[in-house]
Amino acid sequence: MYITKQSAKQLYNEREAAEALGISTLLLYSILDEHVFNQGTPRPENIEFTASDLLLVSYWVETATQQKLSAASGS
Repeated sequence: MYITKQSAKQLYNEREAAEALGISTLLLYSILDEHVFNQGTPRPENIEFTASDLLLVSYWVETATQQKLSAASGS
């Protein structure tokens, strides 16, 4: 097992979260609006993410990517 000497950050701001996920902040906002702030609750001005939050958002990013690829291929 690989053990990192650098500890993970405890909190990531929106820009850092998007960078860690390899996406734009606009895509991050879109995903949050679709999956989290979708019951009329407005997205807060500044959001901070934990590593666990990023794991969940990365799943949604992957799902969105797969859906776009399926739509583009006509499946």
